[in-house]
Amino acid sequence: MPTLKNPPSVWTDGTLSLLTQGYAWLPDHMRTSTDGTVRTRLLGRRTVALRGPEAVAFFYDEQHVRRHTALPDPVLDTLFGQGAVHTLDGLAHRVRKGMFLALLKDGKGIEALREHVLLRWREAVDRWRDAPEETVVLFDETAGVLALAVCDWTGVPLTEADDGAELARDCVAMVDGFATAGPRHLRARHARKRREQALARLIVRVREGQETAPDGSALDVVARHRDADGSVLDPHLAAVELLNIIRPTVAIAWYVTFAAHALHRWPEHRGPLRSDPSGHLATGFAHEVRRFYPFAPFVGGLAARDLEWHGETVPAGTLLLLDLYGQHHDAQWWDHPYRFDPHRYGSDESLRNLVPQGGGDAAVGHRCPGEDITVTLLAALVTELAGLDVTVPDQDLTIPLSRMPTLPRSGFRFRPA
Repeated sequence: MPTLKNPPSVWTDGTLSLLTQGYAWLPDHMRTSTDGTVRTRLLGRRTVALRGPEAVAFFYDEQHVRRHTALPDPVLDTLFGQGAVHTLDGLAHRVRKGMFLALLKDGKGIEALREHVLLRWREAVDRWRDAPEETVVLFDETAGVLALAVCDWTGVPLTEADDGAELARDCVAMVDGFATAGPRHLRARHARKRREQALARLIVRVREGQETAPDGSALDVVARHRDADGSVLDPHLAAVELLNIIRPTVAIAWYVTFAAHALHRWPEHRGPLRSDPSGHLATGFAHEVRRFYPFAPFVGGLAARDLEWHGETVPAGTLLLLDLYGQHHDAQWWDHPYRFDPHRYGSDESLRNLVPQGGGDAAVGHRCPGEDITVTLLAALVTELAGLDVTVPDQDLTIPLSRMPTLPRSGFRFRPA
């Protein structure tokens, strides 16, 4: 069996290039590849990057890729947390993931969260309309709305001093600082540590009967969950997983801001979205925002054993990357990939190549179990945005691809009309 062509050397580490090029780094390498595979090193580790439907199936086969020890500590200490479900494999992963899936069973949990979000959103809209001369920064406001709503839904109480804004800032910091160094990264670490400590204390109070968790709420389910070995989660680990429900929900603010950017850039979609009783167009719009705009550049794992990819050997322990951003803009799998078209999702087949939150089966694999939450909440808020009459002042709406995660530079500012 042939080994990798042109195996990467210690002199071709791409870490610095990734940090400076951002989302463009892997697609640029893919364009110069002769076989759709990129070979490099990241943080000194041999790395192979893949793209396409065949690569998705290959990557999400647990016989091929493991997550344990795959994520570096800087990512765990900011984005996911040490010991999180993202780092588990096999039975341990399925049992822990079952805790999250139980909250979404039959879609009732998602619908309840949607109602909380719409209630908090409409409260915010009323507040904006009461001060029509003030400029609203949509990203900041949406993060606060989502923070309040997810606390309502999870049963996690906020302190009297926190109106959701502080929690939103901490969750935003965790996402904003995971893929960089310097002050952003330090803010992310401090934010995660602060929130993990507070949630761990809450878990202890719930278990000791000093605090009541609503039956069936995320707080209740996480506090009672038993892992594959039959033991309850350590309070700190329970806090990690509770935060892995709260933080991703707040992170939907990125997509909502991108959706506002799309509606501003292509306003012809506003009318149809306002008269969309089935919600099909809003869902397609949500899918297209997740495809078109940059959020996760790629996902990674480690080769579980010596693997074969297109006739080459990929040695065990190699870092494997699945190119998400590049796949979503590849003309091989998308007609006119740089055209924003929410009508392109008419069937399950049209969703096959859409993997912004991973691929495979969410019930048994590593696809994000919260993807349905993201699509549902984003579709709901897209409809709300389309029905909101606003004026958009001159501002910098450029989206720098060199920054991860990225956003319109202004955060999208507007005033109620």
